[in-house]
Amino acid sequence: MPQTTWTTKDERQYEHIKDSTRERGVPKHKAEEIAARTVNKRRRVEGRTSNRRTRGTGNPNLPLDERTRDEVYNLATELNVRGRSSMTKSELVEAVRPRRSRQRPHHPRTQAVAQRPH
Repeated sequence: MPQTTWTTKDERQYEHIKDSTRERGVPKHKAEEIAARTVNKRRRVEGRTSNRRTRGTGNPNLPLDERTRDEVYNLATELNVRGRSSMTKSELVEAVRPRRSRQRPHHPRTQAVAQRPH
């Protein structure tokens, strides 16, 4: 998965990370993904990418409060939140939270587990 914009150092890091991940028993496709993500993250942190802001919306398993402002902003963009460009992270979280709960499908199995007495 090496990119054309990667330096030879990036290529070496990719191969090293991929090989060491494979040695730990990770499947080849997953090892390649881990290696590429790691190299790209290092490039982003070092400011060697064209877009320094993250393009993703963060780990969906994390609460909104634990995501970065940029991740919450990108989520607000997907949800068409008005006025998002001038909002702080806490304002974005407040604007996104109710919209996300309306979009999530309710799974009967999840509700049954939540209703079970402990």
